[in-house]
Amino acid sequence: MHAWNNSIKTELEPLANSAEALQMQAYMRNQFRFLGLKSIQRRNVLKPLFSKEQLPKLDDLPSIVRELWLLPEREFQLVAIDLLIKRKKQLPDTFLNELEWLITTKSWWDTVDLLASHITAALFINYPEQTQEYIRTWRNSDNIWLRRTALLYQLKFKQQTDETRLFEIIKENQANNEFFIQKAIGWILREFSKTNASAVVSFIEQQNIEGLAKREGLKWVNKHNHD
Repeated sequence: MHAWNNSIKTELEPLANSAEALQMQAYMRNQFRFLGLKSIQRRNVLKPLFSKEQLPKLDDLPSIVRELWLLPEREFQLVAIDLLIKRKKQLPDTFLNELEWLITTKSWWDTVDLLASHITAALFINYPEQTQEYIRTWRNSDNIWLRRTALLYQLKFKQQTDETRLFEIIKENQANNEFFIQKAIGWILREFSKTNASAVVSFIEQQNIEGLAKREGLKWVNKHNHD
């Protein structure tokens, strides 16, 4: 195991809290084991290892992240994501292959949404063509988490959102009744409505978006009483 990961384990494992762990496991539908550490506690303890002096080399990132991903407790996957977010602007385009593996391994919203809105987004900004090739495949994937990523990677783009592409991807997923897809449609529409409320409202009407996606998508608009 990489020395940085050993240090992570050395810091976190003694803090394990079984009562908290059981609550976290239940919240995540018992899919993952937990040490039982809240995010704030985890990040505070690991601050020194995330300092400029202690951060691992960029070349080591794929193997470090993979090792953390394969550890049984969920906190280690979240540490891996914190590390990627810290270095997201320096990631090479070759990381796209690794990213796809991360999205489709131990998949749940807690990891996938961060990988979509931070890592996929950063790679798209730096390498639009290469990232777009991956997203094209993800849009049509049988894997709901790849589809969710294709829906959510523009979550923080605001004025930079490619409205045409966003609406196209939503149309492709509109008939998919999977909860995590409908929720993602609603979420991205709600976020985009803060930038362009009228476009979102007319898209929802014209496209006949219904149910959860519509309720979520119009939450911000309804609250702010836009016409």
